[in-house]
Amino acid sequence: MRIWGISDLHLSFSCDKPMHVFGEHWQGHDQKMAASWDASVGADDVVLCPGDLSWALKLPEAALDLAWIAARKGRLKILTRGNHDYWWSAIGKVRSALPETLVALQNDAVDLGEVVVAGSRLWTCPGALDWDAHDEKIYLREVERLRLSLVEGKQKAQGRPLLAAIHYPPFDKQQRSTAYSELLEEFGVKMCVYGHLHGRRAHRTAFEGDRNGVRYHLIACDHLQFAPITVWPLAPSVQEVASSSESEKLSALRPGGPFTTGSSPGGDEIVQP
Repeated sequence: MRIWGISDLHLSFSCDKPMHVFGEHWQGHDQKMAASWDASVGADDVVLCPGDLSWALKLPEAALDLAWIAARKGRLKILTRGNHDYWWSAIGKVRSALPETLVALQNDAVDLGEVVVAGSRLWTCPGALDWDAHDEKIYLREVERLRLSLVEGKQKAQGRPLLAAIHYPPFDKQQRSTAYSELLEEFGVKMCVYGHLHGRRAHRTAFEGDRNGVRYHLIACDHLQFAPITVWPLAPSVQEVASSSESEKLSALRPGGPFTTGSSPGGDEIVQP
């Protein structure tokens, strides 16, 4: 099983919300996503879609958008709520309306066998591009909701890897830590995906890579050129690749090392995330 990620799908099959008004690269973005998704994701794979899934205002209106997600390749698609998912009502109603292959997370977690995924929406954080003093109350509430998700996730994981799918970034615009990122570290999360950020200016504020034991990926669909990426199993980090390369060089220089004059160093291909 591989786990993929792509968020902020912004589907609008039941309403008039063309995304190309935000840039020509959004033209036909649903078709671009469908083509790349179905060509890459395997039948037994899982896809994380943390938020801003549909422009629908009410749950029945989101049916066509949810059916589109369900029709994509993959055994399961794990959804969390975004700030534009106005259709997302009481979690019980949402879950009862979902097609069979869709799983909705809201401040809880799902056991996938090999790993456990905790999911929460979050909110903008102090120092973020869209932070306002009025956001503080919601921010503090979302910190506690993330904690609830991770508590359940850790209980289910029982030592297995714990992953997190959240909509809002866990860092501020200068990539500084927040209460969100501190919780992810406290609970030993191995990998976290998030979205919400659109456009080059916002994308430049995103932190991606390894920090304090957590691998982070920004998976907003426009950042990914509308193609899902593999987020689990983890690919080697830049530091691990550099360390491995240095070790090979040192080994080759030692007497009796693995490479002799005229030989060609082999090795496995390293796939970047």
